[in-house]
Amino acid sequence: MSDHSALATELISEVVAKYDAELVDLRRDLHAHPELSWAETRTTELVGQRVEAAGWQVTYPTPTGVVAELGPTDASPGVVALRADIDALPVQDVSGVDWASTVPGVAHACGHDVHTTSMVGAALALAELHERGELPGRVRLLFQPAEEVMPGGAKHLIAHGHLEGVQRIFALHCDPAVDVGRVGMRSGALTSAADKIEVHLEGTGGHTSRPHLTGDLTFALAKVTSELPAVLSRRMDPRAGVSVVWGVVRAGSAPNVIPDRGMVAGTVRILDQVAWAGCEPIIREAVHDIVRPYGVTATVDYLQGVPPVVNDPGSNAILGAAVRAALGQGGQTSVPQSLGGEDFGWYVEQVPGSMFRLGTRTPGGPTYDLHQGNLRVDERAVSIGSRVLAQAALGALRPS
Repeated sequence: MSDHSALATELISEVVAKYDAELVDLRRDLHAHPELSWAETRTTELVGQRVEAAGWQVTYPTPTGVVAELGPTDASPGVVALRADIDALPVQDVSGVDWASTVPGVAHACGHDVHTTSMVGAALALAELHERGELPGRVRLLFQPAEEVMPGGAKHLIAHGHLEGVQRIFALHCDPAVDVGRVGMRSGALTSAADKIEVHLEGTGGHTSRPHLTGDLTFALAKVTSELPAVLSRRMDPRAGVSVVWGVVRAGSAPNVIPDRGMVAGTVRILDQVAWAGCEPIIREAVHDIVRPYGVTATVDYLQGVPPVVNDPGSNAILGAAVRAALGQGGQTSVPQSLGGEDFGWYVEQVPGSMFRLGTRTPGGPTYDLHQGNLRVDERAVSIGSRVLAQAALGALRPS
């Protein structure tokens, strides 16, 4: 490590430690006041004001979110971006903590409050580096709205030009299966593609004593729920890891009436990017083939959600060095590919980048699950996320 790098690493650690109490307070504030996708107005205001006060040039994409820049404009290798998602989920908070959500039915059950606060901490550290002449290039912060809805707020920021000029991009995601103080990393695909599917069936309906005189819609709906996953297991490469799981099945209101309408909705998750590109037409064809014998018609609403997050080898190497600088040799662990979706995948389709898993589990404590209202995180993770993000930006701007 060069003298410049060692000095910057020490400074990042000092600055983050200086603001530790403020960052924890901010995280608790955000947790207590969660906002759903595209409605993150309070979060936007809090974050924007804080990073602007630290010296960042702040703009506000419509309708919510914050984009901030800092550093010399004429330096090589161009702009490095950091991204954090700021929205919450329509989940009831049952964590029992003093700073639990005050908004009924809305909670930061995916840890986005930690993501946002960690990037604020990184912003404070990078601002101090800039003041001391130790920031060798330009950094852009993307506090992104609406990660939790498909196809995600990332596409909105990209469409409005906020990825222009970016050479590399980094992000983090809470992982309650990894102990605090450690960072999970993976080369290549980290997450899966995730799409949304709804199948709506229509038929004549009738009495359950005369199914031969009706379109037996309920039976056809059951066939779709069971047979579509089976068809895909034979129509698509099994190595692609295609998973269809239903979350909603709805039809009828009486046990002796065959309804004339019904629907099933769920998600399609695929590990492989190539298979994802060709999945939709196969699903549409399969659904129509499945229901054809039962005298009903099908309408398939298919929403392509997000591609897999594929970590670029060069960015992963920079990130690994950042983890070692921030946490030492024992700070890194490997993690498996997840079937979860993440719209960070849209960014890394455009520019090289890498996402890491931020450990949030208290060693020896329980393992919580994401998207559950009882999620708890060890708040020491906030400063760790800040340090790793800041180190990653610095490492990308000052290649060895």
